[in-house]
Amino acid sequence: MIHAHPAHLEHDPSRVVGRFFLPGDGLPSSHSRVTQIVARVLDSPPRLTQETAARLVDELAERHAGAAELILANARAVGSRVRNSAVLTESQALVVGAAFTAEYAVEGAALCNPSAVAHPSQEGLAPDDLRVAIALRCIGEGHISSIGFAEAVIGADGTWTFSPRAAPITGPVVSGGDWSRLHFGRALEHEGHLGDLANAVVGNLPERFTSVELEQALLALPEQLSTRPDSREPTQSLRDMAASAYRAEFPESVPLSARVLLPVAAEEDHGIEDARFVRFTDVDGTIGYRATYTAYDGRDVAPRLITSPDLTSFAVHRLTGTGAHNKGMALFPRLVAGQHLALSRTDGENISLARSADGVIWDDLGIVHRPMELWELVQLGNCGSPVETDAGWVVLTHGVGPLRTYSLGALLLDLDDPSRVIARTTMPLLEPTGDLRDGYVPRVVYSCGAILHRGTLWIPVGVGDARIRVFSVSIDELIASMTRPSSS
Repeated sequence: MIHAHPAHLEHDPSRVVGRFFLPGDGLPSSHSRVTQIVARVLDSPPRLTQETAARLVDELAERHAGAAELILANARAVGSRVRNSAVLTESQALVVGAAFTAEYAVEGAALCNPSAVAHPSQEGLAPDDLRVAIALRCIGEGHISSIGFAEAVIGADGTWTFSPRAAPITGPVVSGGDWSRLHFGRALEHEGHLGDLANAVVGNLPERFTSVELEQALLALPEQLSTRPDSREPTQSLRDMAASAYRAEFPESVPLSARVLLPVAAEEDHGIEDARFVRFTDVDGTIGYRATYTAYDGRDVAPRLITSPDLTSFAVHRLTGTGAHNKGMALFPRLVAGQHLALSRTDGENISLARSADGVIWDDLGIVHRPMELWELVQLGNCGSPVETDAGWVVLTHGVGPLRTYSLGALLLDLDDPSRVIARTTMPLLEPTGDLRDGYVPRVVYSCGAILHRGTLWIPVGVGDARIRVFSVSIDELIASMTRPSSS
């Protein structure tokens, strides 16, 4: 019933970004090392410094836009380590900056877990073609994940064609985000940080605020609270919480497939994983993009939210509430009965439903479906946002079975009451067999979002957490193949 297509994507170690590099970061000797490195550059013969600077810029420019500006920005970051406040020549600044610059291959290890949505631009296509935007989990050094993008066209002839990915890849300009006072308070409560000091600060915040207004509220604290010996930790928790919301902006001139969202907030330090994008239609008809993803700080995971009007400007925020736990939240593409809905896996092994009035504070509504077959006996989860059809919400699922084997299945949920399962697949729709078995993580087929076009459900799939393949199935055949409960 499911069809494999020749279209595929492999990870590309040449897709790199330049980033600030601090030798010995975290070690007691790191500060002295920085000073010594700068001193060595200052002591280098001027001609050698000039030749080295020119070579470094030329070399980096081959794979990065604005290479000189990138290097000089990193030189400014260590400017306080220049001895005797000496003024660096441009060549010295370039060599200093290059000493604190490193290339990072965002998908040097693997490329997986794609999510497909209709592209913001459908210009220049033949009738019945559809341009698709695909979000990708890019895994680099240290198993740290970022969100990359690709583009494809679904042809009227039943083909899927990936477009060449643009280069060089580019990170966004990052700035602070804003909060509602209610959301901020709930987020602090969610993390166990809503004590006396935090309550006093939250009470002095406007309905919407940024880090600037937070600092003003901190300055307005009574001395009895602000000068207490135990005030430092809760004060820092407030600042960290405010900083966890941010905006990421790309120039419109940067093609979608050249954009990459890198970890920014502290809770993303070890990666941003498995973004499930959906094209969302709001109650007033406004269309935009939303995604949930998993933030990982090296110890804990948490679902977070991305909103974007056009996949160029991204607002990133925390999710909170009893329905925002664990991995794998997937948003419905529209409001249902006036509420935001999401599928999640709050207990780690069952598919559950969550509800929100504002899209950021979520209440757990309970389990929708439990593992019932041997190929899903370890756990169940969704494979992206529900797809709306006349028959109901089609939800692709992943089941984990013996030998930690990930297979794909599907559910059909009631359109008006998505807590009710109308039908389900009893056999896997796709299993990791044959050439799908091996990879960075063996025995895994996994998707973060399919797209429906002209009666066909197109499913980009991460194979072995290493590469992308594409499959399709007739939506009518899929629904007809599902087993309905005997009581229905």
